[in-house]
Amino acid sequence: MSDYRHIALNLIDDICVVHLLDNRIVDDINIFELGNELFSLVEQGQHHKIVLNFSEVGFLSSAALGKLIMLYKKVVVRNGSLKLCNIAPDIRELFTIMNLDRIFDIRKEEADALAAF
Repeated sequence: MSDYRHIALNLIDDICVVHLLDNRIVDDINIFELGNELFSLVEQGQHHKIVLNFSEVGFLSSAALGKLIMLYKKVVVRNGSLKLCNIAPDIRELFTIMNLDRIFDIRKEEADALAAF
C-alpha cells in the first residue's frame, strides 16, 4: 500500500482511514492521480468502509469535489459507507454551499467518523 503519493492509509478493523496528504488539491494531474488512488481502494482494495481525513487539506478545487462524488458513488454501489472528517471551515462552507453536506456524512473528528460505523 506504499505505492500511493497523495494518500496515507491506516486500517482499523474493517475501516480504511485515508489521510489526504496534499495541502492544495487543485492541479488537474494531482486530482486525476488522487482519484485513481481513492478509486483503487474500493475497486481493487475492496474497502467498503472508508473515512477520508482532510486534516492536511487547506484548499480543494471543484474538480476534486467531482472525484469525491465519484468515490461516494463507487462506495455506495458496493453497499459501503464513506465518512469525511477534519474538514477546514472554508472547505466545509464549500460543501454546504454546494449542498454536498446532504450527500456526504461529515464528522468533526476522525474518532467521530469511526464511531459512526
